[in-house]
Order: sequence, then structure tokens, then C-alpha cells
Amino acid sequence: MKMIFLAATAMVFAGVGSAAAADVLPPIVEAPIYEPPVSHPLPAASGWYIRGDVGYSWNRSRGVDFFQGDLNTYSSFTSSKLRGSYSVGAGVGYQISDYLRSDVTFDYFGKAKFRGSTAGTCGGLAPCTSTDLAEMTAYSLLANAYVDFYKQGRFTLYGGAGIGGTHVKWNGLENTACRDDGTGCVPTDYHGGGAKWRFTYALMAGASVDLTCNLKADVGYRYRRVSGGGMFRALNSSGYQGYDRGFDAHDVRGGLRYSFGGCAQEEVYIEPAPIMPVVYK
Repeated sequence: MKMIFLAATAMVFAGVGSAAAADVLPPIVEAPIYEPPVSHPLPAASGWYIRGDVGYSWNRSRGVDFFQGDLNTYSSFTSSKLRGSYSVGAGVGYQISDYLRSDVTFDYFGKAKFRGSTAGTCGGLAPCTSTDLAEMTAYSLLANAYVDFYKQGRFTLYGGAGIGGTHVKWNGLENTACRDDGTGCVPTDYHGGGAKWRFTYALMAGASVDLTCNLKADVGYRYRRVSGGGMFRALNSSGYQGYDRGFDAHDVRGGLRYSFGGCAQEEVYIEPAPIMPVVYK
């Protein structure tokens, strides 16, 4: 009995000691748990911009038709070649969003030389071939829309389309016909030129690089299709004798775009992450 009493007493004191030790030890706290940060992209800056461009245009004539009075019908030039010319342009536009913008551009195209030839008769029934020389100047007014479809760092790739008109002015045509047998040429005829607005559409592609947050350098290609119209007039008449079928133009341009709307950069707001401690006693 004595031994049983001693064992029971020891167990009681051991339990009391364990409880006291538990009360003395500090609580166990695990490391804080951080939730992942949440980002909120804010719209990029947008606004008005101006642009200036210089370039060169390679032109291709789609043909010329002229009225042959002796045959009372229209015939096509045997050959028609339109050379290229330089261009100078300016425009104003608006950055609608980070990827969409539009502008209105005005471009002047310097003198492009035309050289053609026709086959017919002169001085009776003698076969002859003519040499036809002319010059053309033009200016265009286009409304354009672009998609900046790829952006990486300071570089942007874009594509676009435009629609509007081109004012084509022919300065006249010099026509010199020479007999095919080499016996001589008839005097040169001078025909008055035509000038008129013509429907035009364009397709563009290019790249730009940010020089500063407001200034971009732009290099691009533009295809323009200009519809046909009157080219030169009949001798001593106000009516047209020759009509060109229009031309295709391949423009390479380089220029600058300056934005007034601030830096087109994306701001990100990071919410503070909550701390969730876990405590064990």
C-alpha cells in the first residue's frame, strides 16, 4: 500500500510540473504569410501629335489612251513610263489608345517625268512613231488609321490604311512624230495639260522608335493607288485628247512624330500585401 501511495504522489507532481513548464514557455508563431501583389494597369497616356516626313515615290503608269481623229477612235500608247519623285509631307493626329491612332496627312510630290510613244501615220500615209514627253506634280490629302500591333521596349511596329484624294497636275505634253523610214519628223505639237482631284487609297506599314517620351522617329512604306483622269488636251481645244489610267506609287518615308499628350507609358499600382500571422499556444 505504501508503494502505491508513493507512485500516485509522483504522478501528481509530474503533471503539475508539466503544466507549469507549459505556462512558462512562449507561444509558437509561424512566419508571416504574404499574399501575392495585385497589379492594376492604368491606361497609357493619349493625345494629339504632329508629324513631318520626307521620302521618295516610285511611280508606275497604268497606261495612257488617246483619241485618234483620223480613225475616230481611242488607242493606247505603245509605251508609257512614269518616273519617281521626292515627297515632303506633314500631318496632325490623335493617339486614341495605346494601340490605335489616326491622323490626316498632306503630301507634296515633286516633278515626275513621263515618257511615252505612239504608232500611227503622219504626212499622208507614211508610218511614223511619236515621242511624247510630259511632267506631273501632285499633292495628296489622306485620312489614315493605324494599329500599333507590336511593342517591345522603345520599338513599335504598325500597319494602317488611308483614303482620300490626290490632285494630279500635268504640265502639258510635247508630241514629236518621226517617219519610220527615217526620212524626217513633223513639227512638234504642244498640248495643254490637265489638273484634277482623283480618288486615292493607301496601305501602310512601318516601325517607330522612341527618341524621348514625346518624340518618335518613324520609317515606313506606303502603297498608293491613284485613279485615272485627263492628261492632255486636244490642239486648239479645251477638251481632252489623252487620258491616263492612273498610277501606282510605292513610297518610302522617314520622319518624326511629336506628341503633346505626355509620355505614353503604362503605370502600375501595387496593392500592399496583407500579413496573416499564425499563432500556436
